[in-house]
Amino acid sequence: MKVLEPGGTYTFSKIFELKIPTDELADEFGYTLSKKKLELRQYGGELDRLEELRSRIEEVLPYVDLSNEASRREILISRVVTELVHYTKAQLRIEYPININQKLQGYLDYLIRSHTDLLIIEAKRQDLDYGMTQLVAEMIALDQWERTPAQTTLLGSVTTGKLWEFALLDRAQKHIDQGLESYRVPEDLESLMRILVQALKA
Repeated sequence: MKVLEPGGTYTFSKIFELKIPTDELADEFGYTLSKKKLELRQYGGELDRLEELRSRIEEVLPYVDLSNEASRREILISRVVTELVHYTKAQLRIEYPININQKLQGYLDYLIRSHTDLLIIEAKRQDLDYGMTQLVAEMIALDQWERTPAQTTLLGSVTTGKLWEFALLDRAQKHIDQGLESYRVPEDLESLMRILVQALKA
């Protein structure tokens, strides 16, 4: 049974609003999905500004209202993303438009690209469950995008700023693993940053 109307037009944000389970959305496009612990590889080198970043975030948190997506993106997500660029020298695109077809189109909140690898981050105020469904749609779009590097897997993350969750797409198998782990900011900042840096240095 199809979850999207044949001939219908959808954006990534509209798919989020439909509240479709992740496995049903993946099946719609011919992909399989399972939920598991991902145990993602972490960068083993030095991250010389990690403690400074943690201190800056912890310093401002008591004074900031994080009830809307804009404040979470400004105070939490953008700080992590810009530090990621510092460590990897990857290109950062914000609100990046992509159009594969009528059912796979819209804007990617953060598209981060090194010479060989690509990473996508979707920001949400809340509701990571259906935020993950939107992320899955965006990752499938990137798998079909002619400008995606020839990497064997695609890594994506959906985040509220405080919580980060990951998904991994195996391009040959057309299979997506949705991670069961959540990473908290600032508590798990080091593990999170090491995963993100490794994804672009692989």
